[in-house]
Amino acid sequence: MPQSLSLVIVHVIFSTKERRPFLAPDTRPKLHAYLATVARNAGCEAYRVGGVVDHVHLAIRLSRTITIADLVETLKTSSSKWVKTQSPELADFSWQRGYGCFSVGPADLDSLRAYIDGQEEHHKTRTFQDEFRMFLKKYGVEYDEAYVWD
Repeated sequence: MPQSLSLVIVHVIFSTKERRPFLAPDTRPKLHAYLATVARNAGCEAYRVGGVVDHVHLAIRLSRTITIADLVETLKTSSSKWVKTQSPELADFSWQRGYGCFSVGPADLDSLRAYIDGQEEHHKTRTFQDEFRMFLKKYGVEYDEAYVWD
């Protein structure tokens, strides 16, 4: 075959360090747009970016030339530096060390977009930790609770 083709959609989730509520409502839209731009600059397509005060969700079509780990490192490093420039109150901002990444079939992309769009509503009754555990269970990911949070 003369060309390499792929369609790999991933749901990426990561939180602020210690789930500190750094991401105020006025900061979030700019941060989400920034993360989408970083993903596009890495050759990926950002279908949706959203979140609440302490974490973000991204629905991304992964480029065939980048690994998930490299993409997440680029997203987190670049956006962390950017967030710190937005306000003196954000000078101590950082992301947690880890992340979650789950594969999503094309048929499930619309429901993932809707889920990301509904973050404010979901988190009226569910913490980030409960939500993340839900995804780990949904996707059958084994984990040790002692090493999930930092």
